[in-house]
Amino acid sequence: MRFCEQQRFGIFTRALLAAVLTGTVVAGGAVPALAEGSVEQQQLVDKSKLTLEGLLADPSTGPALRDLRKETKAIYIVPQFVRGAFVFGGAGGSGVLLVRDEATKKWSEPAFYNIGSASFGLQAGGDVSEMIIVVVTQRGLEQFYRNEFKLGLDAGMAIGPVGEGGGVKGITADLVGYAKKKGAFVGMSVDGSIIAVSDASNEAYYGKPVRPTDIVVKHAVSNPKSADLRNAAAKF
Repeated sequence: MRFCEQQRFGIFTRALLAAVLTGTVVAGGAVPALAEGSVEQQQLVDKSKLTLEGLLADPSTGPALRDLRKETKAIYIVPQFVRGAFVFGGAGGSGVLLVRDEATKKWSEPAFYNIGSASFGLQAGGDVSEMIIVVVTQRGLEQFYRNEFKLGLDAGMAIGPVGEGGGVKGITADLVGYAKKKGAFVGMSVDGSIIAVSDASNEAYYGKPVRPTDIVVKHAVSNPKSADLRNAAAKF
């Protein structure tokens, strides 16, 4: 690939990843748009509750999730992780992070994040997943306090059962992901996905600009409509 072609490809890849993270339609699939207004944030919170309850109740993921409950510092729930491509591809979705207080064992209010990745190569198809990323180390948790970080680079990632049963033993990663998929996909990897803070969603849900640490560490804001999600996490 000549230099000018490499430069154009680099620009395209960065633009595609930005589109995924902000909810723009990508080739072959669409990523949920960035929510505008607290109504859409509340819908994400409510869907996150259903995803958490569903994966905990599922015999293929529930036992493995519960095996990690003592090590769990936080959970990042993505009700819809969408992947789609035809040569150029993208994947992404929106989710919420809940952090468990080590002293009280109570779960924090939700902080909002987007997750996305872009790819190029021989690939076609699409799928939709429900996903939970379990944070099991302090290093992994601290990555969420940054504006953004890359899975596999800034935080080690392990994959739990994906609708196949079985648990994960001897985990050394910072994060462990569990998912249930629908659809078919050929040739695409989401390694290197970026998780980025959604400042707009956090502001919409809490009525003022806040950082994730204001929500999950300082407990400076609250929204009573998150109670059902936090109660579901308490059962976990």
